[in-house]
Amino acid sequence: MHSETHKHSHGSSQRIGWAFFLNVSFTIIEFIGGWLTHSTAIMADAVHDLGDSLAIGSAWLLDRQSKKIADEDFTYGYRRLSLFGALLNGVVLVVGSALVLVQSVPRIFNPVMPHAQGMLLLAVLGIAVNGTAVWKLRKGSTLNEKMLNWHLLEDVMGWVAVLLVSIVLLFFDWPVLDPMLAIMFTLFIVFNVVKNLRETLRLFFQAVPEALLTRTIHKELLTLDAIAGIHHEHCWSLDGEHHVYTAHLLLKRVLDIDEQYALKRQIADRLKPFDLTHTTIELEFPLEACRDSA
Repeated sequence: MHSETHKHSHGSSQRIGWAFFLNVSFTIIEFIGGWLTHSTAIMADAVHDLGDSLAIGSAWLLDRQSKKIADEDFTYGYRRLSLFGALLNGVVLVVGSALVLVQSVPRIFNPVMPHAQGMLLLAVLGIAVNGTAVWKLRKGSTLNEKMLNWHLLEDVMGWVAVLLVSIVLLFFDWPVLDPMLAIMFTLFIVFNVVKNLRETLRLFFQAVPEALLTRTIHKELLTLDAIAGIHHEHCWSLDGEHHVYTAHLLLKRVLDIDEQYALKRQIADRLKPFDLTHTTIELEFPLEACRDSA
């Protein structure tokens, strides 16, 4: 069982690593190709792929680092690295998207005919590279791999759009299609980035990861006969998937050792459906002063 788990973990890191190197290498080619072909659409997709490269890179790092056990410096482990990676990814994408819009919007009114043959060649290469990355990750079962697979499938569809536009430009002198496609790509990126950044910032500042989660746990624990009240209750998330819950439970009466053991088992049963990664519960006896009180 242990060797099978180790093999699965090694396989996920290897697959994500392949996707990362494919994506980052092609992103460099995209920026050069977009500059040579004068295509703002390709430059916009290069910014998109740069963001995906950062996402894949941080996911790869997380996949490797998250296997490290907690230590004296990082007592909760290293899972919050994924939030930092998401913040970095979001900032880079917002800045890159702003630069693309600055270039693309003026071209709507003064379009420049891009090099259609070069666009066509890059589109075919883009479909091949991103398609290979999708094929590499198709066997993956981890959440990281599934999320990255959706990102890469979006890239494939984006390159299909570039391919269609380049074919049209081979036969029709409609250069305005290029900046229009670039603006569409960029607005799509910004919409998703802003949505993800908002959620990432909430988690980064330790907001409750799911609506009503704390309230639901609170109500569930109060169904126990021995519990009179709950205070100093906190719920936050390490990375959006692994949640932490802490609370002080005020007892209705003094319990002996056996009763305390029984209550702890009841509490564990109540908390089990919430799939919490870390829980810290303190029992307080009646008339006992709470040491965390202000």
